[in-house]
Amino acid sequence: MDFHTDFKPLTIQPQEIEAKSFAMITEELGSHPFTAEQYPVVQRVIHASADFELGRSLVFHPNAIQAGIQAVRSGKMVVADVQMVQVGISKPRITKYGGDVKVYISDPDVMEEAKRLNTTRAIISIRKAIREAEGGIFAIGNAPTALLELIRLVKEGEAKPGLVIGVPVGFVSAAESKEELAKLDIPFITNIGRKGGSPVAVAALNAITIMADQQG
Repeated sequence: MDFHTDFKPLTIQPQEIEAKSFAMITEELGSHPFTAEQYPVVQRVIHASADFELGRSLVFHPNAIQAGIQAVRSGKMVVADVQMVQVGISKPRITKYGGDVKVYISDPDVMEEAKRLNTTRAIISIRKAIREAEGGIFAIGNAPTALLELIRLVKEGEAKPGLVIGVPVGFVSAAESKEELAKLDIPFITNIGRKGGSPVAVAALNAITIMADQQG
């Protein structure tokens, strides 16, 4: 069967596609409550998801962007909750300053401890991460249990993250975990509701690393 279309893309150049997409996002989004430093995160989240409702639902701690930039430029570790987040992150802008991207959920010791305690690997991975990533950026896009555990450890004074990007997607505890994050007096980026996911966490972090790099 022969399929034919008269459609032709506006451009096939990656940079032009991104620039055109960003212009369309800015035009369609219209007026918004975000600051000039927050907007690049919103823009990249919408670009990654094609979801304006999701973009508008983002919530920022007042110090979130600067805290994230400082963490990147200080060579702090980035902790991802799952490999999907780790793979999407642009590592060169992190390793350039001495940092790295880690994910612990599949570590043998994490799996063994989770089985022993009859709990999730996400929870145990956060307990391990806080010992190795003080002042780092935690990018959580999938596991509400990881975010809730991190929040608990922050409240107890055991965890001191530089920035928490908490945008897990889902129906069980996802929205509630983000509501709890938004109550903390630490730098965070989150959103209201069930939406989120790996692409959202990646987009937010990549926006911050770009801004960090531009300051150099």
